[in-house]
Amino acid sequence: MGVDLPTPRPLGTLAELAPKPIRLVLNWGRRYSLWVFNFGLACCAIEFIAASMAKHDFIRLGVIPFAPGPRQADLMVVSGTVTDKMAPAVKRLYEQMPEPKYVISFGACSNCGGPYWDSYCVTKGVDQIIPVDVYVPGCPPRPEALLQGILKLQEKIAGENLADRYRPGADQQRRLPTGALQRPLVTPEGGDT
Repeated sequence: MGVDLPTPRPLGTLAELAPKPIRLVLNWGRRYSLWVFNFGLACCAIEFIAASMAKHDFIRLGVIPFAPGPRQADLMVVSGTVTDKMAPAVKRLYEQMPEPKYVISFGACSNCGGPYWDSYCVTKGVDQIIPVDVYVPGCPPRPEALLQGILKLQEKIAGENLADRYRPGADQQRRLPTGALQRPLVTPEGGDT
């Protein structure tokens, strides 16, 4: 049972002609007002919470924590082990976010499965289901690593051109095919199917 979500309206040709100072101002605004939606699944989520507290205080970087939901967020931080059962929920929440939207994969588990990489039910990286903009390594990564990841994302946003981002064809490079979640079932060794 799928719900058809509205697709963002493509930008017109005038977007390509926007003067550079206008793009600079727009990118500056997006860069320093990131509403973050934390998709915490394991111990990395505790480090994410620590990064939002007074000692590390990522609000000073322009990150507004704990958006009420994905429809109000433009940054998703996936932290923790993504299981195959949880993967459709991650993808659905990502699709509910308005454009432009960004994803930080926070920790070894969300980057590649971490210590559970050989488990039959663990997704081998959140980038198999949604596009990831910044990877933060570590198990669990320190809050300072998340701050560094946010700075990297802000650098990426500063140099971004939305007309290039939404150009036909560029969408296919960034997005994964719909069937990316469709993996064959695991057959037990020596078992009959």
